[in-house]
Amino acid sequence: MALTRLRAEWAPHIPRELMAGAVATFALIPEVIAFSFVAGVDPSVGLFASFVISIVIAFTGGRPAMISAAAGSVALVAAPLVHAHGLPYLLAAGALAGLVQVLFGLLRLGVLMRFVSSSVRTGFVNALAILIFAAQMPHLLGANAATWGMVGLGLVIIYGLPRITSAVPSPLICIVVLTVIASWFGLPLKTVADLGTLPDALPVFAWLDVPLTLETLRLIAFPALAIAMVGLLESMMTASVVDELTDTPSSKNRECSGLGAANIAASLFGGIAGCGMIGQTVSNVRYGGRGRLSTLFAGVFLLILMVLLKPWVSQVPVAALVAIMVMVSASTFDWGSLRSVVRHPRLSSMVMLATVVVTVATDNLAAGVAVGVMLSGVFFTFKVSRLLAVQAEDDPGTGTRTYRVTGQVFFASADVFVDAFDTLDTEDRPVRIDVTQAHFWDVTAVAALDKVVQRLRKHGSTVEVTGLNAASAVLVDRLGPQR
Repeated sequence: MALTRLRAEWAPHIPRELMAGAVATFALIPEVIAFSFVAGVDPSVGLFASFVISIVIAFTGGRPAMISAAAGSVALVAAPLVHAHGLPYLLAAGALAGLVQVLFGLLRLGVLMRFVSSSVRTGFVNALAILIFAAQMPHLLGANAATWGMVGLGLVIIYGLPRITSAVPSPLICIVVLTVIASWFGLPLKTVADLGTLPDALPVFAWLDVPLTLETLRLIAFPALAIAMVGLLESMMTASVVDELTDTPSSKNRECSGLGAANIAASLFGGIAGCGMIGQTVSNVRYGGRGRLSTLFAGVFLLILMVLLKPWVSQVPVAALVAIMVMVSASTFDWGSLRSVVRHPRLSSMVMLATVVVTVATDNLAAGVAVGVMLSGVFFTFKVSRLLAVQAEDDPGTGTRTYRVTGQVFFASADVFVDAFDTLDTEDRPVRIDVTQAHFWDVTAVAALDKVVQRLRKHGSTVEVTGLNAASAVLVDRLGPQR
């Protein structure tokens, strides 16, 4: 039983896992190199980090088949620190960020992902697809006819080959065919070698080369916290996307701690911190990656390509990688969401669109998700507050007015609750406030109830509150003025 579970977690289908990991690696190379330039470090820093992160998180992560590496959002956060203080301080910040992520997982704070709505997740995925596609534009705008022709041929291979056979992932065939054609005919194309200097040795372990002082902590504390939060957010979102694609659960808390361990290791081997890469992860899953072996092999294959096969990898045309990333972009985008914009509630569609717009405008996935979560909370609070109703009934025999309260009383609905009571019309009359169908949630709700009671009594009414449920009664007893 344990062996069956281990195989299901690591390698349900070994050849498919290896091929999917290889596809993800080729999709990883151009982005990691580009992100290294964004962060202001050599490509080797990003590539070594991606290798180490993939190896470590394959064992420590909570989401099998997920690809983690040096990411653009982390690079954006890290760039100012590198420019101001240099690479050693970035490595120290990465290690501290990893420690924060480990603690985040140990404290079981991965549960916070429950507060990210489906609309935000859809917006996150769509925005990422747009950003992936936009990242290919510098390679295409102003490019020669050979580049456009090779990208077109690459897309034909990627989408056409599966109609004939799916034995080998079509992106790998695309890379081989386009590389052979470019070399055979000597086409004027940019190659991987033109993207930056590739490493020619293995990463080396080294302790952080910064003074262990409070001044160092002051310099790296905020960047480290930013790296930790951005990394956690993207990894949790990516894990959720894979959960939906594969219909399997994952341990978010383990993923948090696993990412932290991977970032600490990457920093100690001279690499930038990273997080989940949704584009490469989707590519891995689309081509059959389901277990940890695909993640492990993506890292191992990256090192093999960068060090042992460097002369051949250097000759791979960028057009082949662009074709793969265009495919990843198209497969990442949730095309069904375009129809859902009209069918879904307007507020949900607004949250999705706001997430996309902010992410694309800022080129920051964390900012887009933060805005989406905030809007989701505001809209939810608004909808719940509107569900509060207060109905008044008069008893002609006793002259008693009964107010029946239905719904949730909390900070957003407290004013509506207070305004529903007519103190002038109930002057010198007995009043009963029936809250059997209501619930009081916070100190603002208790204060609102006390305000209503005091107003009614000031106008000569005798007030009786009935039907408080157990939780509301405890809250009123604890927070009310009668304490």
